[in-house]
Amino acid sequence: MTTEAERKMQFLFALRSRGVTDARVLHAMEQTDRLRFVTGLFAERAYEDMPLPISCGQTISQPSVVGLMTQALNVQPRDKVLEVGTGSGYQAAILSHLARRVYTVDRHRRLVRDAQAVFDELGLVNITSMTADGSHGVPEQAPFDKIIVTAAAEDPPGPLLAQLRPGGIMVLPVGQSDAVQSLIRVERTDEGYEYEELRAVRFVPLVEGLGQE
Repeated sequence: MTTEAERKMQFLFALRSRGVTDARVLHAMEQTDRLRFVTGLFAERAYEDMPLPISCGQTISQPSVVGLMTQALNVQPRDKVLEVGTGSGYQAAILSHLARRVYTVDRHRRLVRDAQAVFDELGLVNITSMTADGSHGVPEQAPFDKIIVTAAAEDPPGPLLAQLRPGGIMVLPVGQSDAVQSLIRVERTDEGYEYEELRAVRFVPLVEGLGQE
């Protein structure tokens, strides 16, 4: 029978084998137990490299995709990071080990409440979570050094691009359907924005407005 320690070792090996090679990102993911963010019937699959359902019709992303997105974001210790799409809180918890401050926003009040409870239990005091329409960002805290979006829009939302500081990076999935999406990296330069396509992905859509509770 596989022990929890062995499952965690297999988990990290799977991340490396799928291209997550940044030592700081791997360490942050090792410090962030995915099991704390998966509940109910799916808890036994917490260390598998697959997306899993959570409340409000959302998902907790595949760990290797979380790792690749975090790696592409290139978070530095003094960075202020915005995450759009709190979900289970797993991505924000990983970012909290890499950044100075993490702001995470979700349209579903229940998800924000549940994620904040886990942040409190884990003592992650540099995360600020809020219920709001994430497509508008958090203008009162802008500009951000890094922005990560965990839901797919047809194009990078203008308000989020505007809240990225010069030299900053945004990583997000874009696509018009859940079948055809690309993960892209956007860097803001003095001349405008530079775009790099990273890989094909599948995410839930980025929806405007607040969720029904």
